[in-house]
Amino acid sequence: MTTFIVVLIVVAAIVVMSAIVFAAKRRNEVRTEHRRAEARDARDLARAGRLEADRQAAEAEERAARAKREQLAAEQQQLTAARHRSAAHDLESHADEIDPDAG
Repeated sequence: MTTFIVVLIVVAAIVVMSAIVFAAKRRNEVRTEHRRAEARDARDLARAGRLEADRQAAEAEERAARAKREQLAAEQQQLTAARHRSAAHDLESHADEIDPDAG
């Protein structure tokens, strides 16, 4: 009978130890899956942030290109105005030269 009780205790201990090992493995699996999900979410957020940064950079480049075109157009307009002003001045000078009443 004592041998039976010892065997019963040993079997019970093995069952308890097996349950503890199984629970620990399951807990590790759950923790690992949770960390995978957390990493996946972090990667998704990083990808969304990178896409937003790329979009903003593209907008900034477009804005800079527009500003450059506007600057060049303004410079061209200034040159055209200067040519017109010079032509008008030349015409006034010529009119003064040929006008018999100009003094």
